[in-house]
Amino acid sequence: MRLLGSRPSPFTSKVRMAAAICGIDLELVPTDTAEEGSTLIGSNPIGKIPALILDDGSTLYDSRVICEWLDRSSGNLLIPQGLAEWSHAKRIEALADGMAEAAMMTLYEVRYRPEEKRHQPWVDKQWRRAHRSLDALGREVETLGDMPNLAHIAVASDLGWLDLRYSSVFRDRHAALAQWMDDFYATHPHLAARRPAA
Repeated sequence: MRLLGSRPSPFTSKVRMAAAICGIDLELVPTDTAEEGSTLIGSNPIGKIPALILDDGSTLYDSRVICEWLDRSSGNLLIPQGLAEWSHAKRIEALADGMAEAAMMTLYEVRYRPEEKRHQPWVDKQWRRAHRSLDALGREVETLGDMPNLAHIAVASDLGWLDLRYSSVFRDRHAALAQWMDDFYATHPHLAARRPAA
């Protein structure tokens, strides 16, 4: 199976970590969404990564759907199945991914919008969303157990992206979360090898 994605992407990272937990081999195919290449568009008309090309040629996207598929394919090695535990893991995944999406919007504002068209109040709103989410994640990680599941890898991959792109903002304001991430990767080197990277 081939995974269209990029090493810096937190959502690609999350899928790669999920596959490692589930014992499923994926071939990472470096993919640039800006190019809108035929392989990406043919696999995901939305043009976003990650997209998983299955052995039968069919495709899955986005990261949440792919992680669900990996979980089911592995006999539920990734996502807890009890209702309360499932709700807990999925809520944390949504919170972590929402944080990363808000922070990404601030990066895209600079990367893709001409300076004269940038709107600082909108950027400030995205940072407020991100920091509120990070504050909540700081409380949530205390509820995570030792055995990595979907919640752990969502938080770790999204924090890894934030550390890659906005390290000082992240580490200065959310030191406890940064420590949790560092400890997680130190404890699970096979997952650390799949963290977001330039």
